[in-house]
Amino acid sequence: MSTPIALTVAGSDSSGGAGVQADLKTFSALGVYGASAIVALTAQNTRGVTAIHDVPADMVTAQIDAVFDDLAVGAVKIGMVSQSATIEAIAEALTRRAPKAVVVDPVMVASSGARLLSEDAVETLTRRLIPLATLLTPNLPEAAVLTGRAIARDEAEMAAQAEALLALGARAVLVKGGHGDGPDSVDVLRTAEGAARRFIGPRRVTRNTHGTGCTLSSAVAAGLAKGAGLEDAVAAAKAYLRAALDQADDLNIGHGHGPVHHFHAWWPLAER
Repeated sequence: MSTPIALTVAGSDSSGGAGVQADLKTFSALGVYGASAIVALTAQNTRGVTAIHDVPADMVTAQIDAVFDDLAVGAVKIGMVSQSATIEAIAEALTRRAPKAVVVDPVMVASSGARLLSEDAVETLTRRLIPLATLLTPNLPEAAVLTGRAIARDEAEMAAQAEALLALGARAVLVKGGHGDGPDSVDVLRTAEGAARRFIGPRRVTRNTHGTGCTLSSAVAAGLAKGAGLEDAVAAAKAYLRAALDQADDLNIGHGHGPVHHFHAWWPLAER
């Protein structure tokens, strides 16, 4: 029996709550072996990002090729990519390697508010990475930037932006409603084949939200690496993230936006 393997191509978070570290924790929690190609180093904690050092594009290519040369990668998750040259390198490598599934999380701004994607890189991401995406997972502000529209105010506008992103070449789009208002959070899924689904749940109030987007997209990639269909992978990822948020307050990490509880199924709950 082969071991499911997923590759994360993303930035490193020195505090361990988001980026490559969150991806690898998620893969492990969901029974998938995780490999990584680091595209940037960040000096970061729960309060914010203080510095970013980009890895040269040729080194990003070398990491991706080293993984594919030896490991049977079942899915790729792409996270923070701050520079156009890096995006071009990733797109070229993935075009050559043709992985079965690619989940693109268009990370633009950290939970702390720090911008992680340069202005010129947005166009490159739209042109080069979105057409390679099995699933694109923007939140409300990211979907607005990518479509050139105002932030969606309701499900109809979320669906319209998802359709606009499908027109750019993505095979499926999940517009996440976590940044919206109201007691419930709604995510809208649209696929190029015409499938439409909404995922709704009560909005979780916690300060420990660092890495939520990274965790959801990597959980979807884990499901796809294990052979799940797209809708099932998204549903399972949503359930995993919900549990990680529900038990996030059992962690006491840092003084800002703490991480979700990736290993909630194994670490004992704190006494209440």
